[in-house]
Amino acid sequence: MVFTETFLKGAFVIEPAKREDFRGFFARTFCEQEFAQHGLETAVAQSSISFNPKKGTLRGMHYQAAPFEETKLVRCTMGAIHDVIIDLRPGSPTYKKFFAAALSERNRKALYIPRGFAHGFQTLEDDSEVLYQMSALYSAEHGRGVRWNDPAFGIEWPAAAERIIHERDQNYQDFCG
Repeated sequence: MVFTETFLKGAFVIEPAKREDFRGFFARTFCEQEFAQHGLETAVAQSSISFNPKKGTLRGMHYQAAPFEETKLVRCTMGAIHDVIIDLRPGSPTYKKFFAAALSERNRKALYIPRGFAHGFQTLEDDSEVLYQMSALYSAEHGRGVRWNDPAFGIEWPAAAERIIHERDQNYQDFCG
């Protein structure tokens, strides 16, 4: 795998290193040893998928509060997404900064998201599916979020003819951290 650290310390774009031949290719998408060599969390407590039938669906920006903070490895297995993370770690030199990456079934990239980050995405194609691997179990009572368009972060989202957003994600208060 190829690990490329983003300007947000601890967050990585991970690309599979393909071994190709006449049959196609083979590539690892996770290796405990390689992740550990880069100082990344290796525990996977839960995996989930989200399926999004419509282009313009926006999910996020979500995170879990202590003691259920989690790392995530996010990959788009069908379609394409504009994936976004925000550094919410007080004291971090990149506090309140965001990073975005295009993840798709074609580029097969993944985004490694450390604890203390909010995460969300907007679908770029109909019928997009996202696979999440998380280091901690989901706890609804520890689920938190920040608004996708909060001016405190200045996230640049792709234009969408129609944006489909859950009421909860539209109504988070302005960030005061």
